Amino acid sequence: MTSKTIKPFFLWKHLNKLRWLSLCTVFAMLIFLPYAHVYQTFEAAHAYDLLADSEKQLYDTMEAITSPFINDIEKDLDAIKGNTWSGTFFGYQLSDPLAALGQIFAGRSFYLPFLLTALVPVIFTIVFGRFFCGWICPATFIYELNTNVAAWLRRAGLKTGNRRFDLRIKYLVLAIGLVLSAITGSVLVAGIYPPAIVGREIYYAIALGGFGAGSVFFVITLLFDLLVARRGFCRYLCPGGALYSLLGRFRIFRIQRIVENCNDCAKCNAICEFGLDPLRDGFGQECNNCTACIAICPTDALTFKVRLSDVPNMGPGHLGKLYRRDKKDNGKQ
Repeated sequence: MTSKTIKPFFLWKHLNKLRWLSLCTVFAMLIFLPYAHVYQTFEAAHAYDLLADSEKQLYDTMEAITSPFINDIEKDLDAIKGNTWSGTFFGYQLSDPLAALGQIFAGRSFYLPFLLTALVPVIFTIVFGRFFCGWICPATFIYELNTNVAAWLRRAGLKTGNRRFDLRIKYLVLAIGLVLSAITGSVLVAGIYPPAIVGREIYYAIALGGFGAGSVFFVITLLFDLLVARRGFCRYLCPGGALYSLLGRFRIFRIQRIVENCNDCAKCNAICEFGLDPLRDGFGQECNNCTACIAICPTDALTFKVRLSDVPNMGPGHLGKLYRRDKKDNGKQ
């Protein structure tokens, strides 16, 4: 007699596609906004005839893109400004919780209006966990493409890094960054925080015509992921990842295995870039609910549950050989 399979909500299987759409949208926004800023500057200067040919081409392109949607260039294009570190969205100001925390330490004071800008991300993190890292962070978009590069290198016979370190290192990085911010009066954590770096460097490249020193640091993180540890910076060194892990430790929405559907194929473990153990119900506070494990599962054995903690290891999957063997042995006794 076989175990009865349980069918999870059908949309969970497609959430990873929605996640990639979200990542692509955020990245596209970070590219569009600097162009919009330059376009606004040209318009405010009323100097179209004085622009270089390349600048006129930019102006004409932006005018063609935006004119169907806006009436006033200066006001309407201000509806969305900034980046994933801090920005304005249709009049509401939002900040990364690390930006707010870093400012508290750097200024050694509490500025309530600025703290409130981090309220929505904090609430979302408490509900959905480390979702920013998987669904919004523009660095994740690049890091996951970098994972594909690593796969191509392995197929070509080249060795890539897969070392493991203590996950608590990133909490030490966060603590040191905040202490140094308090000592220097500058938000130093922003200098090593990938989403902030990506936003700045894209702006520098488009609006100012060059890259800053942050681009060198970001390339180093890519090489670290390729040569030392898979998604190593996010897992072991990112100060923002540390903060989001702490905030999302008791998240409400969690991925959970449906043991009745599981066949122990371990594809979920192989796809997890954070080195978690979905096969044995080992998600923990590092899980960013990216849903890659749900998407790859051939037997629909992973779903979302509303819980304040992960379930303990439920044992072998009921469709797997180990479970059937144990059940058969118990039947003989």
